[in-house]
Amino acid sequence: MPATKSARRSDATKMAAAQKEISVSEFFAKNRHLLGFDNPRKALLTTVKEAVDNSLDACEEAGILPEIWVHIEPTAAGKYKVGIQDNGPGILKKQIPLIFGKLLYGSKFHRLRQSRGQQGIGISAAGMYGVQTTGKPVKIVSKVSKGKPAHYYEIQIDTKRNEPKILNGKGDGEDIPAGEKGLAYIEKHGIEWVPQDHGTRVTIELEAKFVRGRGSVDEYLEQTAIANPHVTLHYLDPESYQYDYTRSAEALPPEPKEIKPHPYGTELGRLAAMMEESEAMSVSEFFRTKFSRVTPAIARKLCESAKVSVRGSVHKVDRPQVEKLFEAIQSTKISPPATDCICPIGEDLILKGLHHVVPGEFYAAATRPPAVYRGNPFVVEVGLAYGGTAPTQNVTRDLLNDLLDETDTRTVRQFLIHTFNGLGGDSADKIVKESGLKTRQAPSGLKPKERDKLLAAMKNVNVSEGQQMNILRYANRVPLQFQQSACAVTQTVIGTNWRGYGLTQSRGSMPKGPVSLMVHIASVWVPFTSESKEAIASYPEIQKEIRLGLQAVGRKLGMYLRRRLKVRQQSDRREVFQRYLKEVASAVSVINAAEEKELYEQLLNVARKRTAEADTKLDDRGRKVEEDPSQLNLGDNVLIVNPAHHEAAINRVVTAPEEAEEDAEA
Repeated sequence: MPATKSARRSDATKMAAAQKEISVSEFFAKNRHLLGFDNPRKALLTTVKEAVDNSLDACEEAGILPEIWVHIEPTAAGKYKVGIQDNGPGILKKQIPLIFGKLLYGSKFHRLRQSRGQQGIGISAAGMYGVQTTGKPVKIVSKVSKGKPAHYYEIQIDTKRNEPKILNGKGDGEDIPAGEKGLAYIEKHGIEWVPQDHGTRVTIELEAKFVRGRGSVDEYLEQTAIANPHVTLHYLDPESYQYDYTRSAEALPPEPKEIKPHPYGTELGRLAAMMEESEAMSVSEFFRTKFSRVTPAIARKLCESAKVSVRGSVHKVDRPQVEKLFEAIQSTKISPPATDCICPIGEDLILKGLHHVVPGEFYAAATRPPAVYRGNPFVVEVGLAYGGTAPTQNVTRDLLNDLLDETDTRTVRQFLIHTFNGLGGDSADKIVKESGLKTRQAPSGLKPKERDKLLAAMKNVNVSEGQQMNILRYANRVPLQFQQSACAVTQTVIGTNWRGYGLTQSRGSMPKGPVSLMVHIASVWVPFTSESKEAIASYPEIQKEIRLGLQAVGRKLGMYLRRRLKVRQQSDRREVFQRYLKEVASAVSVINAAEEKELYEQLLNVARKRTAEADTKLDDRGRKVEEDPSQLNLGDNVLIVNPAHHEAAINRVVTAPEEAEEDAEA
């Protein structure tokens, strides 16, 4: 039976007619998970992160010490309004719609210098997500100086054309006059703005989920304060709790300088495109002017190796010659790029930032010398905080009563999590269970006996038992909170032997102990694994520098823990001696007819000499007090404090300013 001929469903003409250009906005609107908007919880964090990063970059570039206000407010079930304002230089009126209403628009993509943002996608993508999930436009207020008007825009992105659509002021936005008239206008129209001489505020309403703990806005802002000790942050959360992170450094970090690309980081196709796009010049001049670290001698050597005329026009170089020039670059020794394009935090500021935010008793920091991957310079920095007793174990009865009276949390569990920084939900559950209190019992209604039970549980429960090392990952001072297992930082931490530094660790797993470990990578171009910038790619050069940084702070931690263990052992020995010396002195005095009291004092002096380590005291740099500092010198980049008096251990939560004023009047 002959085979039936199937009808053609389409042809080349119909297929060609169906093809059309895809807008970048339309692409990311359908693939928003690539940018970190794949679920409501993550969307809230990404929105805050992108806005805060932009604010920090703008303030630093303008030479202004940053002050940032973050406000999250619930508007409906599963929907929140996010407002972020800074005291930066403001934005010119014509630029506002392009920055907030157009994807892939920015000033940082083509610059080889350290910056938080790179692609010009983040904040406009957050606004696009907000419009998609709530239908509400992005609201922007920006002011460039005290005497000039503020500019107010309500914007949506036209995803078909990747263009901003201005909804207010007949498509031109609105100008808010300066002075009292402006304040009256803002109040009348319900525009959100903290009075400032200059700055920018963006407000986005979006579908979101607010949570605490890992991957939360709370954690992101806390970690931002650690890596940016020069910033002051004001954070009002959805439950009307006000958190203020005051700056611990009064100077801005040095401004990184822009550099030209390095030959080692240029691929063959990019080299060919650069030569084609270049203005008319010789090949030698092209290499000297378009690349960093290429001297006239290096340029001549490259041309001679590729057998290309030094004085020949760059536009006359054909493809085979470009390939030979590329091969010559790989085989020629060229100095690594300059490192003034990156700005590490520095060991002193890492110690300040960690101590200001993370409770602990021992802090160490290490900044590695600059290194290079694919022609891009980078610096790895590592900070470590080792915590002693938990903040709950240092609370007095009077302090607990004060904290319980001033909190307005609904349950004891919430009270513990909100009040004691770094405690966490699991530890709070242990304390509540030990105290015998009900899970949903209100802290303000606790009776004196119940408060005593809570205090006893707080002091007796070992919340650090089995605690896993907490890793704080940073890229260009920005915290990375997702895809931890896929990140080069986590993989290197797990691959390091921490048992030699006094911590417990199973093979192939994270070390355990009351440790917060901070790893910061500063580079002109951080190799992220995805567009959402959540994990760092595993380049061998980067992992090597991370490993060396971890070993530097690990050695200092090991020395400190060994000294502390020795002091504790000698103290235990002394207790044993003192327990029996009285009886020994009494027995010997009977046998030898010696003076019992004098004999006891002599034996006590011997015991003290034998256990002299028990009296060892260290200063805040790990050196013996009143002794030769060379006996235990942990270096200048360590800090030892009394954890019982740590200011960051307890969060004295206050309500929003309006509510505090009402309480004061009452």
